Amino acid sequence: MAVLKESKLQIDRLLEACIKMGGSDLHITCGRPPVLRIHGHLRSLDTKVLEPDDTVSLMKAITPEKNQQELQEKGGTDYGFAFGDAGRFRTAVFRQKGFIAMVLRLIPSALLTFEQIGLPKIAAALCRRPRGLFLVTGPTGSGKTTTLASMINYINENIDHHIVTVEQPIEYYHSHKKSIINQREVGIDVPTFAEALRRVLRQDPDVILVGELRDLETMESAITAAETGHLVFGTLHTTGCQGTINRIIDAFPVSQQEQIRVQLSTNLIAVLSQTLCPIRSGKGRVAAYEFMVVTPAIGNLIRENKTYRIESSIQIGKKLGMQLLDDHLWDLYESEKIDLQEMLDKARYPSSLLEKAEKLHKGSTTGIKLKDDLVAMVEQKD
Repeated sequence: MAVLKESKLQIDRLLEACIKMGGSDLHITCGRPPVLRIHGHLRSLDTKVLEPDDTVSLMKAITPEKNQQELQEKGGTDYGFAFGDAGRFRTAVFRQKGFIAMVLRLIPSALLTFEQIGLPKIAAALCRRPRGLFLVTGPTGSGKTTTLASMINYINENIDHHIVTVEQPIEYYHSHKKSIINQREVGIDVPTFAEALRRVLRQDPDVILVGELRDLETMESAITAAETGHLVFGTLHTTGCQGTINRIIDAFPVSQQEQIRVQLSTNLIAVLSQTLCPIRSGKGRVAAYEFMVVTPAIGNLIRENKTYRIESSIQIGKKLGMQLLDDHLWDLYESEKIDLQEMLDKARYPSSLLEKAEKLHKGSTTGIKLKDDLVAMVEQKD
């Protein structure tokens, strides 16, 4: 645990500790010392237990007046701010049990390459497409923002495009390089995602990034933008490529679903679904991906409402860089980057991976020891 023993906590010291210790998030709440999430695990800092006055003073030290007003009116607010050159923090402030709590996520200032984050090689070629919809999906905290920032940076460095991003809040700041890049923050530059997308087609964009496809109107606008000749990137909180397509279609009224299937079959170019796993050594995390490129065959499955066959198509599309999540998790386990329980926790079909693991270690001197609760967990998940 880090030592920050002064009686009056300063937010700058906490943010510095988060950066120096490799934290991804800083949690501030009453009744506990400040807590860092490091490599996926929560670690308390060696400070005083926070009291209500402490959380209020820490909040007021960094929260703009406008957001403090929103906190009073709605019980929560979100914003981002830069902490020198070290990085930006995406901040969520909210009330709980009548007291103030905060979660600050560190957005590093350095942009990563495709190789550093382990993206399939075909991702670069897809970023050069003149039009289409590219979705990056996964649960909260799975690295979607970092992946999208890497893609936008690749375009920015290599192609002369006009890039417009719509985010809430802006996380990675991009500078103009070969492209022109304009970043609009919902709540500051524009009231809603839907309003931003209504306006964006008049702004001569080549590439549009939508921070989150959170409602029907935003989804509809993103699909239309892709259909009218723009490359559109967006995120969804879904798991798996098949689940992502079903989620979009199910968001529309039944009377529109057939039309949306047709539009997706011709405009969706790829889905990248990801999750973050703690590395076995305890230092860092690694992303596990499910990746689907929409080939004519997969387009037909979407149009004909046969998404249940998509996983089989991904399996036979390995030459295009496609892969299922469980296959990537197995590769990470077999190369000893993640442990058995992490693989099974994140797997779609853990029992089949458990069987493979038992066969892999059968007859070995180390063997494989499985606790009863691990087996029970697998059976329950299946």
